Amino acid sequence: MRQKIVAGNWKMNKNLDEAKKLIKGIKKGVKDGLNDNTRVIIAPSFVNLNTAIKRTKKSSIEVAAQNMHQSKSGAFTGEVSADMLTDIGVDIVILGHSERREYFGESDALLAEKVDAALENNLEIIFCFGELLEDRKSGNHFNVVESQLKKGLFHLKKEDFSKIVLAYEPVWAIGTGETASPEQAQEMHAFVREIMTKEYGATVANEISILYGGSVKPANAKEIFSKQDVDGGLIGGAALKAEDFLAIIKSI
Repeated sequence: MRQKIVAGNWKMNKNLDEAKKLIKGIKKGVKDGLNDNTRVIIAPSFVNLNTAIKRTKKSSIEVAAQNMHQSKSGAFTGEVSADMLTDIGVDIVILGHSERREYFGESDALLAEKVDAALENNLEIIFCFGELLEDRKSGNHFNVVESQLKKGLFHLKKEDFSKIVLAYEPVWAIGTGETASPEQAQEMHAFVREIMTKEYGATVANEISILYGGSVKPANAKEIFSKQDVDGGLIGGAALKAEDFLAIIKSI
């Protein structure tokens, strides 16, 4: 059975005190336990990762980094390596988020390097992909998604996918208030599972979790998560309020 996952990407939000309060609120809401097949992940900024690891240690909440550099070490001012993450107890990293692709020019080739570096350090990866509005309007969205997956991930072996979670995020629905309809989300998730089947076989395709990311809120989460191939969400803005994030978790 595929794992259900709700992951909160905090982006560049929350100072230390705010992060502590948010973690406390989430912990309080999930303290009674989750469905055995549901995972809750939070992704604070780099400066709050160590605190998050310590404060979630005796809970079911997992902690992810929002990004990492592909090199082991070196003269890369401001960057963080996979080894630095694992050394403080982080074992999940988000790679390929649309904001990294758009604002920091991260290419598919670079992301393939990051994927390799993460796997070499035994990090689980939440790999993001998705089309721009113009791609959707022109009907090119399936080609864009297939290309991103092939160039970023399809050099991997079958067994590597036990450490991969996929996250479809239509760029036009991130932080805009716009959301892909549940039917649009299901259509793309089913397409992704189909191309995974062609490349790696039905077992890998059926076992990999595919999350939806793009303006998920308590009001729409249940309907989106009810779709057959949607296994949870990568949540942005709604992950910054404990009550909203918890409502989304309960929707899965």
